[in-house]
Amino acid sequence: MAAELYPASINTNLTNSNSTAVTAASKKTIVQVTQTVTTPTTTATQQNINNNNVETAHWQSTHPTLRERNALMFNNELMADVHFVVGPPGASQKVPGHKYVLAVGSSVFGAMFYGDLAEGDSEIHIPDVEPAAFLILLKYMYSDEIELDADTVLATLYAAKKYIVPALAKACVTFLEMSLEAKNACVLLSQSRLFEEPELTQRCWEVIDAQAELALRSEGFCEIDLQTVEIILKRETLNTREAVVFQAALDWAVAECKRQGLGPISRNKRAVLGKALYLVRIPTMTLEEFANGAAQSDVLTLEETHDVFLWYTAANKPKLEFPMQKRKGLTPQCCHRFQSSAYRSNQWRYRGRCDSIQFAVDKRIFIAGLGLYGSSGGKAEYSVKIELKCQGVTLAQNLTKFVSDGSSNTFSVWFEHPVQVEQDTFYTVSAVLDGNELSYFGQEGMTEVQCGKVTFQFQCSSDSTNGTGVQGGQIPELVFYA
Repeated sequence: MAAELYPASINTNLTNSNSTAVTAASKKTIVQVTQTVTTPTTTATQQNINNNNVETAHWQSTHPTLRERNALMFNNELMADVHFVVGPPGASQKVPGHKYVLAVGSSVFGAMFYGDLAEGDSEIHIPDVEPAAFLILLKYMYSDEIELDADTVLATLYAAKKYIVPALAKACVTFLEMSLEAKNACVLLSQSRLFEEPELTQRCWEVIDAQAELALRSEGFCEIDLQTVEIILKRETLNTREAVVFQAALDWAVAECKRQGLGPISRNKRAVLGKALYLVRIPTMTLEEFANGAAQSDVLTLEETHDVFLWYTAANKPKLEFPMQKRKGLTPQCCHRFQSSAYRSNQWRYRGRCDSIQFAVDKRIFIAGLGLYGSSGGKAEYSVKIELKCQGVTLAQNLTKFVSDGSSNTFSVWFEHPVQVEQDTFYTVSAVLDGNELSYFGQEGMTEVQCGKVTFQFQCSSDSTNGTGVQGGQIPELVFYA
């Protein structure tokens, strides 16, 4: 947890050194993210404001700023005029508060304590908010400091929305966007819809569309609600095979049966899926995919299985309840970094050396593969190992082959899955080719290329041992989704 409750008689100096501290300035909507490391101390002036216990008679004089004095009152019984019982019965915790501070920070608390319908209760029960999230909310209201981690951020977002604290809610959304990846995109999509955060929803869709196979095969997909499942299964731009979509629906059904206390038999799986089953575009699978997958799943009825086989093979096709139009998926874009290409009798040669270039973008994209030059001496086959790294860490690699036709065209080679690339960070792409000695190479390279709404910047890579750089060489294209 980012914040913990302690009895009033206990002093503590411990903070979670792995949490992310976000400082929200009162006059600006700028969120600064830093890593915090706190060294335990025992002096009254350096106590952990997660639980303050003022011991000295003149504590005000040792805290010269209003912010320090205000922060010291967080989770402090001193002068507290209200208490909150936070959390569900049996797991609730009591938190002290100060009405004036809370009313200044939240219109909901203002109405609760000083509005026309204000009640004089000194103890307020809040069963729908997690204690840790409530403490994060209060800590921000007392000190402008925010501590978020993956375990508390969604509960904190709920609390910030409930008590109308937009700066904290924005910090939570920023944290979620920064941590967004394929394995949690479906869960965050569900939550973003619940919290009505359209920007986060759009970010989730970008990840789910581009990395559909990873997202649908994640544990997170099996945790979402049926309505979100249906919305995803309807999605026109899912960039994956329909066999993957069908298997994801079955995996979700198994998880839902378990949640409902049902055995994962075919009848129950079909029942929990309901109409969602008919959002899978089964006729767009290949015949082999259907025969080896959906046809043997026992979720389809014998009549449905029979009709789908006839639809594949018969001239007089039966009517099916499943959508028959293939999903559009995503159209890959290409960033071409050279203005011309050439070939010479003494270059470009491949002897196990690496061609490499560094790039950065100004918005999040998903690298799907590379465009490479092929032989300048006619048709030829190449083996190639492609790799994507960031700060020395390998994010993706693939060993594959491609056949060139002797022209100066580029030939695409693909990573197994598109790879998420963040903005304003340099990444390194590399290719090690084995094949025909001589190939085309690029000339008149550009350090900056505008490709649609994305701006690419290129710089030379120290990994490049075969001559490729910004001005010339291999790797003429980056293939991506945006």
